[in-house]
Amino acid sequence: MATLKEIAEKAGVSVATVSRVLNYDPTLSVSEETRKRIFEIAQELNYKTMRERSQQTAKERLRFGLVHWYSEAQELGDPYYMAIRLGVEKECFHRQIELVKLFKQDGSYESEWLSGLDGIIAIGKFGPKDIEVFSSSAEQIVFVDFAPDEKRFDSVVVDFRQSMIGVLDYLLSLGHKRIGYIGGREYIDGKTPINDEREATFYEYLYVKGIYRPDYVFTGRFTAEDGYILMKQALTRNDRPTAFFIASDSMAIGALRALHEAGVRVPKDMSLVGFNDIPTSAFVQPPLTTVKVHTEFMGETAVELLVERLSTKRHLSKKVVIPTALVVRESSGVCIKKD
Repeated sequence: MATLKEIAEKAGVSVATVSRVLNYDPTLSVSEETRKRIFEIAQELNYKTMRERSQQTAKERLRFGLVHWYSEAQELGDPYYMAIRLGVEKECFHRQIELVKLFKQDGSYESEWLSGLDGIIAIGKFGPKDIEVFSSSAEQIVFVDFAPDEKRFDSVVVDFRQSMIGVLDYLLSLGHKRIGYIGGREYIDGKTPINDEREATFYEYLYVKGIYRPDYVFTGRFTAEDGYILMKQALTRNDRPTAFFIASDSMAIGALRALHEAGVRVPKDMSLVGFNDIPTSAFVQPPLTTVKVHTEFMGETAVELLVERLSTKRHLSKKVVIPTALVVRESSGVCIKKD
């Protein structure tokens, strides 16, 4: 069995810090990143606190599978899904649920890893073939950031539509009428395009107001590199937008670099609003206005749904829609260019 010292050495902190984090000491002042790292290492090493070891339970420990549609390398480039995963791991550790993690490798999953599970939490977008593999391994599945069959599976999703309306109302209130969109495209099984509700809402909302411009929409991958490339493309226009909504903070950080290189002042010449509120967003220059998504809470909610469905034998599925919040920082401001 793992010890506090082993966790402390791996996490690069003191034994006392590990003990206080794992025992949920409310007086401890430690960064959220350190707290998450400790929980993740403790889960990996299957550590139990003294209180948990002393508790006798007649019930066998639950065993969940965590299936990620990204590879580990892809996850590093998109903190959004990493944060959801950390939420799942933290809640499983708190409830003493054994967690088997499985990332996509070469476009598929090693299904034998999914045997003997009480339930599966699937993070990301999956095609019928993958869903069939999961269903043959566990009766109960919760999908996070995806709802492939609301009548059959529980799911946890973000209210993208209201998020997008809130962003557009905010930019319009600042006087912006030339509003652009930079986003990513995702595909199931590498072939079937996934509808992004933010892009659809962007079109519908601005079209009704008579200010939608298809030439102001740029899409690629959800990476900083593509955010940089797409913003450079947008800057070639003479009548470029005065504001951009960018569908991930990673893309927005790349876009900021392109604007800095071009001498475009943010927000004086162009306002930016990102999405996700990753930790880096508050420390770029200027700090990024963005939509906060409660990613860790999404992961925690998925675990709660799965435990509740197993314990109550519930047959009717649930879809939990998580709201977002607009975090206003210095990358957005009043439009000074009149149409």
